[in-house]
Amino acid sequence: MSLGFLRRRPTHDPDPFPLAISPLSSLISQRPVSNFSLFILLFLILELGVFLVWVDKPESLSSSNKPAITKWHDYTLIQAVSFVAKNGTVIVCAVSQPYLPFLNNWLISITRQKHQNKVLVIAEDYGTLDKVNGRWPGHAVLIPPALDAQTTHKFGSKDFINFAARRPRHLLQILELGYNVMYNDVDMVWLADPFPYLLGIHDIYFTDDMAAVKPLNHSHDFPSRGKNGQTYELQIQPWSNSKGNKSNYDQSAFNWALKKTAREADLYLLPQAAFPPGRLFFKNKTWVKETKGKHVIIHNDYITSSEKKIKRFRQFGLWLVDDHSIESPLGKL
Repeated sequence: MSLGFLRRRPTHDPDPFPLAISPLSSLISQRPVSNFSLFILLFLILELGVFLVWVDKPESLSSSNKPAITKWHDYTLIQAVSFVAKNGTVIVCAVSQPYLPFLNNWLISITRQKHQNKVLVIAEDYGTLDKVNGRWPGHAVLIPPALDAQTTHKFGSKDFINFAARRPRHLLQILELGYNVMYNDVDMVWLADPFPYLLGIHDIYFTDDMAAVKPLNHSHDFPSRGKNGQTYELQIQPWSNSKGNKSNYDQSAFNWALKKTAREADLYLLPQAAFPPGRLFFKNKTWVKETKGKHVIIHNDYITSSEKKIKRFRQFGLWLVDDHSIESPLGKL
């Protein structure tokens, strides 16, 4: 599963959802989801992009609470979310210092879709916090403890796994503050606005990481159970099987969560042409040509090093920082 969207349901009739995009305004369900299910669903889809909605933002968290330009080490999550949220919505990513070039590339693509002002960068080290807020005040926050910037970027390492494991907690904290959250990894590129694709009334909007080509009018239903009654499982990325990590990688937890919620959650499979897995988009030239103009978010996944990711982005004209860094809120890093 390369990208998913999750909607938090209120247990009472809410006011209309305040986003300007009309498809989202009709997505309120009358069916409540328990707090346990919310945690499980969070755990399920946090591999990549996530859209989480918790309706009824507390009145006390007004966007008028502007952050100070200095003393970013004391800047709190409450202050940060209140500052960047637009219509109660925040776009969130988590970044350590070695990934700043990917952050800038991702920001350029979001800026082109005019959603950059609602971006909140969760900095995992103080270098990232100071760099982002020095150039784009108020758009980064560090939730202690800070991590070691030089070790968290190594795929499959213990520190990388610890880095990934913090994300559900960060997002849950923002949800509990009453905000809507969209989560992305920074090795993604937006080619169009993804929000209009959240159609209907569903709990989770997700993508399929399988490379097999689907028809353009494929079903949006959750993949059916196998012959032996097994539920659909996420595909294991290469770094997940590295030695010493057999019982501690993200996808094992996601598959556990999926099995726990398969019967009670309403899931919607997003169109493959709009949200293709990396191993389809980057490896099937015929498919890319046939679906030209339909791609929305591209994820540079199933590849294990920053150097290889950058090389592949460049080959496909998606490494935007080379020629377009001026379009990023951070400028040229």
